[in-house]
Amino acid sequence: MVLSAAVLSCALLAGEAPVPLGAAATYAVLAGSSVTSTGGTTLHGDLGISAGTALSGFPPGTVDGSLHLGDTVAASAQADLRVAYDDAEGRPFGPDLLLLAGNIGGQTLYPGLYRSSSSLAVASGDLTLDAGGDPEAVFIFMIASTLTTTSGRQVVLSGGAKAANIFWQVGSSATLGSGSVFKGTILARQSITMATGATLEGRALALTGGITLDQGTIVVPSSPSLPLEISQVSYAPDGTVTLTIVNTPGRQFLLQSSSDLVTWTTAASPTPVSSPYVTTDAVGTSLPMRFYRAIYQ
Repeated sequence: MVLSAAVLSCALLAGEAPVPLGAAATYAVLAGSSVTSTGGTTLHGDLGISAGTALSGFPPGTVDGSLHLGDTVAASAQADLRVAYDDAEGRPFGPDLLLLAGNIGGQTLYPGLYRSSSSLAVASGDLTLDAGGDPEAVFIFMIASTLTTTSGRQVVLSGGAKAANIFWQVGSSATLGSGSVFKGTILARQSITMATGATLEGRALALTGGITLDQGTIVVPSSPSLPLEISQVSYAPDGTVTLTIVNTPGRQFLLQSSSDLVTWTTAASPTPVSSPYVTTDAVGTSLPMRFYRAIYQ
């Protein structure tokens, strides 16, 4: 019997895998030195500081997640943030790399890897990120210097784009103007400032500096899906096939099989709690060929 594994994954088709945030994924705000808030800031997610501990403005600001100030949990999250920052900054420059500069307000951008050798700004117009109908599409912005938005500017999502799949790697500091509506995870080497009433669907994560908030709101989006991959297939003499499948924990997928790549039968529809997921298919020894594919629901 000859076995083959076929994989269908929208995230793979998008070209870029999400930035792996690790333990930093649950944080609405994660700073290196301090977090300062004015007024009724609302954080839907965790708040952490490491190696610093300075926190002010909570209350009246509110956090509906966990609070970690200079402890080992925050240190672990910062270590994973460093890995994530290096991953985003170090994405290889291929032929599909797109170059940006200056003001990108008023533009519509599509999934991919973008690089600016200086600063980027969303000014004199809103920025639209269009996933083109692919909800797993990934946008990664590699910015050598600063990221800024002017007052009232927005990042608008279109075509199924998700804030969980948008990443802004900032070489120095990021500033969101008053009343701004921003989408995606900001990974700043230094500091992040959100002016009065700015809102963020994403995360404000700063490696070394502080984070300043002013009556704004941050909502942590659901984690992005990992590419679905059948990583290993083995066949036993009794006809039992064992498959190892890399997946997004908590997300259901279909495991399908075929003998001719035309007619597919669903063998299982698990919702794994961990990755990788290992399963067996007792197909017997009568089939000369067997194909498998895994598809997200």
